Amino acid sequence: MKKRVLIIIASVLAALAVVTGVYLGSYYRAENVGAYLESGDAVDVREIKEGYFFDGKGEDKALIFYPGANVEETAYAPLMKALAEQGVDCFLLRMPLRHAFAGMNKADRIIKEYKYTDYYLAGHSLGGAIAANYCAKHTDEFSGLFLLAAYPSEDISKAQFPVVFIYGENDGVLNRQRLEKGFTLVPEDYKVIEIKGGNHSGVASYGEQRGDGKAEITAGEQQKETVKAIIESIERKD
Repeated sequence: MKKRVLIIIASVLAALAVVTGVYLGSYYRAENVGAYLESGDAVDVREIKEGYFFDGKGEDKALIFYPGANVEETAYAPLMKALAEQGVDCFLLRMPLRHAFAGMNKADRIIKEYKYTDYYLAGHSLGGAIAANYCAKHTDEFSGLFLLAAYPSEDISKAQFPVVFIYGENDGVLNRQRLEKGFTLVPEDYKVIEIKGGNHSGVASYGEQRGDGKAEITAGEQQKETVKAIIESIERKD
């Protein structure tokens, strides 16, 4: 009897190992981002314990970014580097198992170790939802929240900073009903920016995502519009 139990346990563990291996291997990989991970005259890019630090010309503003689920974090390097070039240093977080829910509090260490006058929080898809929920518990530490094809599930309506929703017109992954619900959980002066021709995966550089709509602009163009929206919001606050 004992031997049978041990065999069953061993079989279950082996099955779990196979499933875990398949799961960890099935994620969206970054495409053509090598140049964006290299330092240049305008931005110093370096790998840190929490992910990647894009250190640009700015000194007082920084943005902490939560990547989408099952997406290699470096897929967001073009977005981060472009923001850093515009004066907002960026921290691109690397999440356990490529899921932000497993690393929701990783921003803690960044805020503790790096001293900036203004911190902004942002995230894409599930990463944005987790960032919003983290923000709900740390409203005093941020000067703005940017939700890229994302929405909150916790009430942050008392926050004293701008909340900006940015998503593509043709996004086939974003749940519009939950997005509408999310509008009721943020301060009344929130802003919505719909990028014409954009979709869900165009926020980053990882190819087409299953279930997404057809983009009518390139990922590079969508990222440029996203950077423009974020920078304009930050400058408006100033």
